[in-house]
Amino acid sequence: MKLGIDVGGTNTDAVLLDGRTVISSAKSPTTADVIGGILASVQLATEGQDLSKVDAVLIGTTHFINAITQVRELTPVAVIRLTTPPQTLIPMVDWPGQTREALGNHTFVCHGGSQFDGSPLNPLDESGLKEIAARIGELGVEHIALSSVFSPVTPESEEQAAAVIREVLPHADISSSADIGRIGLLERENATILNACLRPLAKDVIDGFERVLSSLGISAPIFLSQNDGTMMGLAFARQFPIFTIASGPTNSMRGAAFLSGIEDGLVIDVGGTTSDIGMLHNGFPRESTIALSLGGVRSNFRMPDVLSLAIGGGTLVEDDGRRVGPTSVGYRLGSEALVFGGRTLTLTDIAVAAGVADIGDASAVAHLPKSTVQSALNNVRERLGAAVDRAKLSASDSPVIVVGGGSALLDELPGVSRLIRPDRAEVANAVGAAFAQVGGEVDRIFTLNGRTREQVLEEAYGQAFRRAVEAGADRDTIRAVDTEDVPLSHLPDGQALRVRVKVVGEMAQRSLQQEGALR
Repeated sequence: MKLGIDVGGTNTDAVLLDGRTVISSAKSPTTADVIGGILASVQLATEGQDLSKVDAVLIGTTHFINAITQVRELTPVAVIRLTTPPQTLIPMVDWPGQTREALGNHTFVCHGGSQFDGSPLNPLDESGLKEIAARIGELGVEHIALSSVFSPVTPESEEQAAAVIREVLPHADISSSADIGRIGLLERENATILNACLRPLAKDVIDGFERVLSSLGISAPIFLSQNDGTMMGLAFARQFPIFTIASGPTNSMRGAAFLSGIEDGLVIDVGGTTSDIGMLHNGFPRESTIALSLGGVRSNFRMPDVLSLAIGGGTLVEDDGRRVGPTSVGYRLGSEALVFGGRTLTLTDIAVAAGVADIGDASAVAHLPKSTVQSALNNVRERLGAAVDRAKLSASDSPVIVVGGGSALLDELPGVSRLIRPDRAEVANAVGAAFAQVGGEVDRIFTLNGRTREQVLEEAYGQAFRRAVEAGADRDTIRAVDTEDVPLSHLPDGQALRVRVKVVGEMAQRSLQQEGALR
């Protein structure tokens, strides 16, 4: 059996899966410390179950994206860029001032880096790098973000620099951009800085996960879901918390595919705070091909292409239903909504008054005028219908799968003829977490050197395959879910391809045993 948990901004959901069957599920309000909500939802979902039969626990969390957007619990970071000094475009130059100041605004540039084909751009300036490391030590900063030109092509420059830094600062905690982002220095560097500033928080959060599950008598290995719908072990998660940033909408989309049996279509996840809309391809969210903003910081690592609207169960309804949002009561829904004894009119109250949801005290909303209820429902449906049109890849009639705690609001949408709300739709995010697979990805520039396109793609697939196996995938279950290659004709001789290959597979039994031993 697998236990899936998803910590959202309003609710924490838990599900218990036996193979592909959902045995039980539960939803509990998210608490300020996160741990309390997990404890309550897991206790409800596993009541009467033999927890010794749980093989794995898979968790999706919004904790890290909340830390970035709210600029809290972020650790100071020193940023070192390997390129050709001087640089007018310094690291963090376009960051929000509050976030930059929270991290200390410590930036350095040093000779180093690579060309697009992996050849050196500049010899690494080791003496200059040692001086920078000494300065960082004087500042008392322990976490370092290291970036380099074209490091995804060859990480050697960053690896060499990390070794030099540790000669001066043996205990430095270094995040390297070659391990995190894609081609594109500034966005990859930004993602690396965010990763570095989240590492101490990741340790505290993950330690909390372990404590709360141990208190329930669950000794199974724990995994965190990643932005791309795959999972990672706790040791990896402590090193790369940035890869969990968008796991919330991703889990919902994966859960929608699992529950509906539809692998290609459009998903609307109506949560407590927002509605997220995205496309499914081969059962996975379509990934964004452009840099996305995280709390005002542009980044280019693996992220789902999701359109978010401020529409959820906790969204405030005002002006007789003519204004819906953007403000939400969030995790305070259980105390502030009318149906729960509060004084705030929310979309949850509208759903109960309309008879599409049966929660709380319906008599508390019996006084609402029908015109207010209908006006609010029309507002929500029109906005989501317009968003669906924007998210579509074509004018064809794609199936639309509606999930999430607020999905009952959508019994119809303008312009949508195939609207599907599967069983257990309200906990699709936790189902998606429990159903996560192991992935491997390659995104780099290959030079042909006399080889054919097919030979280069085969090499890239082999690299992605090996990465998936190293991450714990059962080699017999690995399949490609996304392949893309773009000729780079503007480079010398036109003999280069940018290739991206993503593969996924089921977690191997040996990997479950290894992760369990680490606990």
